[in-house]
Amino acid sequence: MKRPTFFQGVLVAGLLALGAGSIVAMLAPLLGLGTTLRLLIPLLGLVYILYLFSRSKERTGRATALAAWAVIAALGWWFVPPLALYLLIHVAAIWLLRSLYFYSGVLPSVLDLGLSALSISAAAWAATQSGSVFLATWSFFLVQALFVAIPPAIGARNRTCTDAANENTRFERAKREADRALRQLFTQQRTH
Repeated sequence: MKRPTFFQGVLVAGLLALGAGSIVAMLAPLLGLGTTLRLLIPLLGLVYILYLFSRSKERTGRATALAAWAVIAALGWWFVPPLALYLLIHVAAIWLLRSLYFYSGVLPSVLDLGLSALSISAAAWAATQSGSVFLATWSFFLVQALFVAIPPAIGARNRTCTDAANENTRFERAKREADRALRQLFTQQRTH
């Protein structure tokens, strides 16, 4: 799979925002806004996580990660924390899964954590300014789409190249020594 692009993230943000706005418009009059949001947050999280899985090269552990996310979502639903904490739990789960499946270092994961905090801030600002679930969702996932700008590894690339060059040099040196030792063995056997 190719790493996702920003434009794919924008498209996903738009689709999730449309879906969120539609779900709130249909269910909020029946269930109330609080209950609808408690249903909507894990639903959006699940769809986004499945999108991330579809774009990740890493294949191992997906079922376990999805099961862990489902347990977290179920516990969040069961214990009914305040809505803000409930949202933070789901955003942390998205951050953790993205860190596991897209980054190979601590620094990119920390940068992604900052991006997650920024996306929560953007969503909260949009919600308080407009009162629109559509705009809050759009703002959140639009900022989340910027994760593609974070490199998978920072600083490890140069060390890896240097380490590989050193390994090649050591291998070549060991090969030359082994060849020299074999030549000595063969020349000693001929003289005896």
